[in-house]
Amino acid sequence: MSAVPESAGAESGRRRVPTPGQAGRGSPEGPPPERDAGMVRQGHAGVEEAEHAVSARRIADRVLSCPDVAALSRGPFGVVATHLPGGLVPGVAIRDDAIEVEIVARYGRPLPEVAELVRDAIGDLAAGRRVDVTIADVVTDDGGRKG
Repeated sequence: MSAVPESAGAESGRRRVPTPGQAGRGSPEGPPPERDAGMVRQGHAGVEEAEHAVSARRIADRVLSCPDVAALSRGPFGVVATHLPGGLVPGVAIRDDAIEVEIVARYGRPLPEVAELVRDAIGDLAAGRRVDVTIADVVTDDGGRKG
């Protein structure tokens, strides 16, 4: 412990600037706040968010237009979604390297074929990203679950 008080050298009425080890997360002097992997990292956040909003909604519309898709699903933990200002696009998550789509399929067609039809339907909107399709559930035409 030092014999010099922490306030030593500070002029009255002036704010004491903490050393980097003392600064809190998010303060100008401290380490930067941790960022979520899904957050926008570019300076034009509004532009990129708007592009994701249009893409996520267009992808959802295309997926739902597939005759073998009954609905979109957010997954068992609700993480497959695109969060937008004022709304949410469930079942579609746009990542840097992939687009995740989670669906509820209609009973009848083999599931690998359903997944391939979904990939084909949104391929031009993927912008070179891999498209991962997860089938969360299967329902009959009357809404009953199979399996």
